[in-house]
Amino acid sequence: MSLMTYLFIALGGAIGSVARAAVSDAMVRLTGPYFPWGTILINITGSFIIGLFAALSVSGSRYGLHGDARAFVMIGICGGYTTFSSFSLQTFDLLRDGKPWSALANVGLSVGMCLAAVALGYAMAAAVAGDTRA
Repeated sequence: MSLMTYLFIALGGAIGSVARAAVSDAMVRLTGPYFPWGTILINITGSFIIGLFAALSVSGSRYGLHGDARAFVMIGICGGYTTFSSFSLQTFDLLRDGKPWSALANVGLSVGMCLAAVALGYAMAAAVAGDTRA
């Protein structure tokens, strides 16, 4: 990728990150802090946006866009907003390509390993900080 592409991604990432914070904050104000409704809404809307944009902007389609424009939205904005959108699109692509076992492996490994990584990171930090709740 060119330096310009990375700059487009960085700009999109900033926009997506601010949007994520705004949506998350709004959902906490609307529903309270007791369940992660903001994260769920962000993951659903981000997945919808990346799917819609991927189909509309693919090269050779009626609305095909330059790679930098796709990177700005799909990697930058959607990536800053939620990485779950990329995971969802990649899993969908595996299913669409007739690879259901690969899709299932992607879901299982992503969810299982990410939960394990969070638990490990939390336990390590808690041990260093002396937190006995971990």
